Amino acid sequence: MITAPGRRSELAHFERGLRARSAVLRGEIRDTLLRADSEQYARLAGEVHDLEDQSVADLLVDINLAEITRDVGELRDVEAALDRIHSGTYGTCLRCNDAIDRRRLEVHLTAKRCLRCQVEHDRSRAVSVPPSM
Repeated sequence: MITAPGRRSELAHFERGLRARSAVLRGEIRDTLLRADSEQYARLAGEVHDLEDQSVADLLVDINLAEITRDVGELRDVEAALDRIHSGTYGTCLRCNDAIDRRRLEVHLTAKRCLRCQVEHDRSRAVSVPPSM
């Protein structure tokens, strides 16, 4: 958690960073959607004449969808961090309620867990994910 002295200025610092990241993400989502629209992948896929052309068209569509999915996920994390700022819980681990180190927040503005809890969370997710074939 952010310490009491200077809390407002520190929170304002993080809020500015989160709002700037939100603007970048929204721009990237918009640009990807515009690019996908201008390239008309659906038309391209409908006009292909062999499997290689079809594969390229499918790959381009998948890449755009993956970019949008990634950016929307990060945008949701940014919005949740802004909500935590406004609710007074930003900088507090959602799992153990301990303070999240300021250096961690500087590197990862949307951090919702302290480093110890994040490591545990990542380990538990790695164990529960079935191995790929």
